[in-house]
Amino acid sequence: MSITLADARVVTPEGVHEGWLTIEDGRITHVGQGSAPGAGLGLGGRYVVPGFVDIHNHGGAGGSFPTGDPDQASRAVDLHARHGTTTLMASLVTASLDDLAQSAASLADLCEDGLLAGIHFEGPYISAARCGAHNPALLREPSPGEFAALLKAGRGHVRMITIAAELPGALDTVREAVANGVIAALGHSDATYEQTISGIEAGGSVATHLYNAMPPLHHRAPGPIAALLQDERVTVELINDGVHLHPAMTRLAFEVAGPGRTALITDAMAAAGMGDGVYGLGAMTVNVADGVARLAEGGTIAGSTLTMDVAFRRAVREVGLSLSEASEIASLTPARVLGLADRLGSVSVGKRADLVVLTDDLEVSGVMRGGTWITEPR
Repeated sequence: MSITLADARVVTPEGVHEGWLTIEDGRITHVGQGSAPGAGLGLGGRYVVPGFVDIHNHGGAGGSFPTGDPDQASRAVDLHARHGTTTLMASLVTASLDDLAQSAASLADLCEDGLLAGIHFEGPYISAARCGAHNPALLREPSPGEFAALLKAGRGHVRMITIAAELPGALDTVREAVANGVIAALGHSDATYEQTISGIEAGGSVATHLYNAMPPLHHRAPGPIAALLQDERVTVELINDGVHLHPAMTRLAFEVAGPGRTALITDAMAAAGMGDGVYGLGAMTVNVADGVARLAEGGTIAGSTLTMDVAFRRAVREVGLSLSEASEIASLTPARVLGLADRLGSVSVGKRADLVVLTDDLEVSGVMRGGTWITEPR
């Protein structure tokens, strides 16, 4: 089946142009400027951007990935899809090794069904001093052998693990991850600048939510932020919700790392798309008030209620990025992190037709995945 989307403002890495695109068998076959050749679905000048790619997400719509429950996971995926996320990796939180293995095994089924793009272990190999909303009683020193068992449980669908570089066994575990095709992310860390550099040299290539859960920049002790921002081998995650980061800090990271090394994430938890109330994040109880999630005990920020369309919109309106820049860091760069940039992440011929239609106000009007409408343009 062939679909032509006409009268659109198409957002590509090169810029925004008035034009059209054609989709056949779930892939983009033509992208043109001006009037479409023949009849098509007219979008009335609305924007078309690539589907968003979220590489750090704990849930939504009341569902939580750390439970491993497939129904909860499906609810979360559906919620984020309606907000434009067409590729999503499920993030777990610190738990016992048995619970992590069970959750990974359950989520692996959903990966095989194409619902999820992979599994991310955010913990248990993180710093007690910077554990944020993770249960400190369940933290462990990194172990290549233990990690190998978690990998086995995930049946080839474990795509990322977050590790604090300063912990005993961390560098060997980073190397073990990379050797098995798993992205080693550095974060939830109290590391020095030098320890972080060692983690990068061992193979760390992603900064787990840069700035958050790590020491702040200091002129005599630059710590992990400077190391991760400055190294060309590292992609930095940013939670662009206006709660975790001031827009100036998001802009600073973008200006240093550029669009090719900056990835917007949500770090969303079960309350995304829901109202204020009490929710779970792993074994931790979270209170959500005015859309901000905090631990019931201690008040530490506990993930977010963010969706990627809001992060994209804020990148343009609050941070001052162009539509092409915002699109790149919401779609193409995270796709590159997952090794999927040849298949998705931009409105380009040959790529999967994962598309988001946006109004002038950058509100979601329609979402397509693989050439099929999740929500039709309205």
